[in-house]
Amino acid sequence: MLPLKDAPDHHDAELILKLYELRREALLRQSRKEINQKFKPTSFEDWLAVTKEDHPLNEAYRQVTSYWEMTYAMAKHGILDGEFMLESCGEGLSLFARVRPYLEQFRKEVNPIAFQNAEWIATHTKRGEFLTDRFAKRYAATLAAR
Repeated sequence: MLPLKDAPDHHDAELILKLYELRREALLRQSRKEINQKFKPTSFEDWLAVTKEDHPLNEAYRQVTSYWEMTYAMAKHGILDGEFMLESCGEGLSLFARVRPYLEQFRKEVNPIAFQNAEWIATHTKRGEFLTDRFAKRYAATLAAR
């Protein structure tokens, strides 16, 4: 794994703009909306259910998780400055914050590499730590208000 970049450059800006373009694509936009609005796991079983092919959110879940894992991998491998990326690409950490309480069990029982890149950016960048904590608190407050 490459070390974090010292500073973003014009290549980082080009990649960020491309990632934004991809987020505007209609199917990904709809999938993100569905996951952000409807995927509210309160247990490992809730998360496991969405991974089943017959679950109504399965397609959206697969598309969104693969998009964010691809995106965060760019920072993990030094292709893109992570702090710079998270100035506009932190949304995936909202999803990570929702599944993190069940991540260990999910990795043991379902997928040993699930959310590795999201976890990396959440724990190896200051902005990632801040955003993940913020999203986790917001999600906990939402659940408490139910």
